[in-house]
Amino acid sequence: MNGKRMRALKAAFPYTIPIFAGFWFLGLAYGIYMNISGFSFVYPMIMSMVIFGGSLEFVAVTMLLAPFAPLQTFIMTLMIQARHLFYGISMLEKYKGTGWKKPWLMFGMCDETFSINYTAEIPENVDKGWFYFFTTLLDYLYWVTGATIGGRPSN
Repeated sequence: MNGKRMRALKAAFPYTIPIFAGFWFLGLAYGIYMNISGFSFVYPMIMSMVIFGGSLEFVAVTMLLAPFAPLQTFIMTLMIQARHLFYGISMLEKYKGTGWKKPWLMFGMCDETFSINYTAEIPENVDKGWFYFFTTLLDYLYWVTGATIGGRPSN
């Protein structure tokens, strides 16, 4: 990893430590919930990677176990995740000029990542795009690993 990226990672990591504690606890709980609901560890792993929306993932367990109701599922998903539209709009200016990182930054935005990336005082010698990238990546990895470990069989 080059110096520019390493500086950004070192600057971003301390901001994400409290997120690590919360995401691992909730991710583990989500994985355990999926496991005791009868799902293989693959489900919380893939759902956490693809959906990356904690509250929606908890509700999705019930939706997966309920009779097929696509319209209700769509409406519920919109209602739970709609706040991300406003997060995304408010971050457009900050994420300008981030190039190939921008789609990842938009996908990986959660409440906690938005909070850090919107308010962090990034040192002048740190590339903002890489700082945003690593904040988003670390938060994402915390959630996915927590959910995957929590979903593994206990025996």
